[in-house]
Parts: sequence; structure tokens; C-alpha cells
Amino acid sequence: MELIFAPEVNLDELIQGPTYSVVERQRLGILGLLPAAVRTDEEEIARCKANLDRLTDDLDKYIYLAHLQDANERLFYQLLNTNVQEFMPLVYTPVVGLACQNFSLIFNKPPRGLFITIYDKGYIYEILKNWPEQDIRAIVVTDGERILGLGDLGANGMGIPIGKLSLYTALAGVKPSQCLPITLDVGCNTQSILDDPNYLGLRQRRITGPEYDEFLEEFMYACVRRFGRNVLIQFEDFGNHNAFRLLAKYRDDFCTFNDDIQGTASVAVAGLLASLKVTGTRLSDHTILFQGAGEASIGIANLCVMAMKKEGTSDKDAKSKIWLVDSKGLVVNNRPEGGISGHKQHFAKDVAPIRELGQAIKTIKPSILIGASAIGGAFTAEILQDMAKFNKQPVIFALSNPTHKSECTAEQAYTHTDGNAIFASGSPFDPVTYKGKTFEPGQGNNSYVFPGIALGVICAGAKVITDELFLISAQALADQVRETDLDVGRLYPPLQSIKDISVKIARAIVEEAYNTGVASTFPKPCYIEEFIRCQMYDTSRAQVLFPEYSYPKL
Repeated sequence: MELIFAPEVNLDELIQGPTYSVVERQRLGILGLLPAAVRTDEEEIARCKANLDRLTDDLDKYIYLAHLQDANERLFYQLLNTNVQEFMPLVYTPVVGLACQNFSLIFNKPPRGLFITIYDKGYIYEILKNWPEQDIRAIVVTDGERILGLGDLGANGMGIPIGKLSLYTALAGVKPSQCLPITLDVGCNTQSILDDPNYLGLRQRRITGPEYDEFLEEFMYACVRRFGRNVLIQFEDFGNHNAFRLLAKYRDDFCTFNDDIQGTASVAVAGLLASLKVTGTRLSDHTILFQGAGEASIGIANLCVMAMKKEGTSDKDAKSKIWLVDSKGLVVNNRPEGGISGHKQHFAKDVAPIRELGQAIKTIKPSILIGASAIGGAFTAEILQDMAKFNKQPVIFALSNPTHKSECTAEQAYTHTDGNAIFASGSPFDPVTYKGKTFEPGQGNNSYVFPGIALGVICAGAKVITDELFLISAQALADQVRETDLDVGRLYPPLQSIKDISVKIARAIVEEAYNTGVASTFPKPCYIEEFIRCQMYDTSRAQVLFPEYSYPKL
């Protein structure tokens, strides 16, 4: 009898779990390679959860899940989908930061991606050909220079592309076979990592300048040559000095985006748009102060300007409502501490310099305070109290992660504003009960938007990714926030519904791609949402069509 398998079957996975019947095992030639028990998917998921419950250390849980992903990919994603809110922090932030710090120590087999070093220049296309999958639609690439709020981790940063692409699949159903994590190893400037005897990357200081740029240029063109013009290339955790210029250089000619700049902006603006439902205002009615003036802050600020302009506000007036504080204080023209880099210049003000964040708040009296500085505790009790003094319902976003880098905790935000704060964070916080009311703070994690954006871009075959797509994604996400969410202080919908949210975002992306002429998948599907769902990864077990048989029960 001919064996007939469901689509997307990976034969290597068939012997990885006891979910196949005796006849299936016999026909596949694996009878005897598994214990006698024939188990359901639900039973196997319960067994995985029991193994996780035995572990008390988050890094151990991360390692267990990584092994499961290697051994049985479908079971790994089935497990994640049972409780996204519980497992996502173990797969990505905040635990992925700990995994990156220990990446060389816990490495025990080639991971799910490619390492390309600066010394591979001239041969990058040949290295890409070594990857066994042919149909790659999405690449997440890092050079490891600015991993989360942890700094330069070099080749140890590979945990980020692996984690991001795991979320592509878990949260948006992008097929894992179509995903490729890549680390570009050009060295590392963190001496403790270079001195680590376990470090697996290049033991040298970072290569910069023309040699670095030529390396990146070859990489971009090699990806397109190998995987096609529409391959999505997501830049992740590059240093500020490279992130903005690389995005500007390649965004008009490649299907690319920078998640730290644009993805963070989209999810933050989605939270701000949701907060307007509480305050009953427009975004243009607010004054926004950023603690931090790096990739995340500038990306959010630029998208806020776009959102305000959509409300009818002029570009000049929109920018006048946005203020930045960096390591040298308030970003103003002609400040004595030195010049202002180009990406901050658009928001520099002609006012007297102010060195401290607290004093800036007293002077500007912002209604929205956003932290993206990776300075843990930057929002002090006094700062939070001042925000509550100047506003009936201050909007406070502490977006830095991992958790210890957060500008304040949820408990601090609610306590020091007498329960009046509209709060969101980049890392997860437990519910807070204050004066008899329980708040469930929303996590403004990029994972709300970048998987759905990727799914939409892949389905439409988008040739480029414009800023407009990120504003559309923000609005689509904000539209999913219900009154029941707002009533408990949550500015984002429950993570458990993330797959449906991703489909809604993808649909908005696909429609915009066709409307603006950047789509290349033709003919245009008549039923866009149904078309998107048909492209998504199916985590159900491959069914082999045999007559059923089981061991006798005693």
C-alpha cells in the first residue's frame, strides 16, 4: 500500500514521538524503535509541560524547549500554542537575553541558522547555498552589536534571530522551513566576551568602516540572488550608528525592515492609539517625552508624527509635540555637551538645555512618558508622582527589556500615580492590586506586530516595506483592544488571541500592498483572509492512511 502523508510532513520527525499507531510504525519501518504506548498529541503536550514543571531555572527551561524544537518541531509549536502567554517569555524576552549571554556555554550542536563571518566576504552566496532549504521567504539577521539592553554580545546574539523566527511561526503561522536565522560575525567589542574561554565567535574587535559596508552589501545581494527578489530581510539588534543608515540605504530596493526601529514603533503607537480610547483625546492633543533617543525612541517618534499628520496636524506642529532626553539631557540645539546626531536633529528644540529627566518633566509637563533607554529605574517615584500631578491620566510606557532594564515596574507606576496611570511595558509584569482594583498591565512587545507584518509581506510578495505599513499595523492592533481590556488597564489584547491578531494585521498589510502596487503575488486573491490562512503552518500531526490497529489492552 502506498503511504500518503498530509502536506508539509517532515519524515525526520516521524520517529520522534510515540504518537503513531502500530500499523503506521510497521509501514514506516520504525516498529520497535519506540515504546509500546500510542499517545495522542494532547498527552505528549502534557508530558512536555510536566518536564518543564520539573525545572526551576529559566535558562534550563529555554534549553529544554530548544532541544524539543530540534527533536520535534511540530510538538514544540503545539506546546507554544497551548499557552502563548506562559511560554513566549521562555522562547523570547526576557529569557532570550539570558540565553544570549550564555549562548556559547549552552551551544551543543549547530543551531537553526547560519554564521557568516567578515572573512567569508567574497563567498557569502556559496555559504547561503549550504543551507538545505530552498524556499526561504524570511531572514532575520543580526550582527550582535546591541542585543536587547545587554550591549555587544557578538556571535552570542544568534539567540535573537532564532527566537524571532520561532515567533514568526508560533504567532503568525509562517512555515518554519521558510525561515532562516543569520548572524553576521564581524567581531565583538565586549572584552569579557572575548576573554571567555567558551566564546565561539571571532576573537577580535569589531570591523567597521568600508570593509563592514562592503560585507553588508554583498550579504544583501547574495540573499536576493539565492532566495529571490522578495525575500524578507529583517534587521535585528544592530548598533544605532548602523541601524538607521542601513535601513535608509536598503529600504527602497529590498524587502527589508528594522524591527528595533519600525516594529517597536508600530507596537508602541498601537498602545498609544488604544490609550486614546481611555482619555477620549487625539494623539495630536498630547505632549510626548522620550527617555532615550536611540533606535526605538526615534522610530516611535517618527511614527507618532505620521499618526498626528493623519489626524490633520502639520508636520511642524507634530514634531513640536515630541521631546527627547538622551544621555546628555534634553535634546536641544546648541547644547554645551556637544552636537546632535542626524536622526535626533528633527526633534531638537530651541530652548535652554536641561540635564536631568526629572527637571525636563517639570518644565515640559508631558502627558505621555515613554522609556526606551535600557536604564532600569529611570522613572523614579518623584517622576511618576509629577506625571500624575500634571495629568489626570498620565500615559507611561516603560518599554526597555529584559525586565531589570525596565524604567519602572507596573507596581511602581500604579502606586506612585495613585492608580491613575495608563501603563504598558516591554517586559511582562504580574497583575497589580492597588486600593482594591486589580490592574493587568499590557506588554507592548514587538511580537504583537512583526509576525503579522511578515506573514502579510510574504503572502503579498511585497517588493518593499513602507512606513505606512507600520502605521496600518498599529491601527489594526489597536482595533483589537476591547473595552474589557481597557477596564483592567490593558492596552493590548490578550496574547492568547495573537494568531488571529496576526491574521488581521497580515490582511491589512496585503490589502495595502495591492492598493499601492508593491505586491507581486498575482492574481490578487478574492478572499484575502482565507488566502492568508491557507498559507499558514499546520501543527497537526501528519496522518498516515492505514487501517487502525492497536496493542491489546489488558
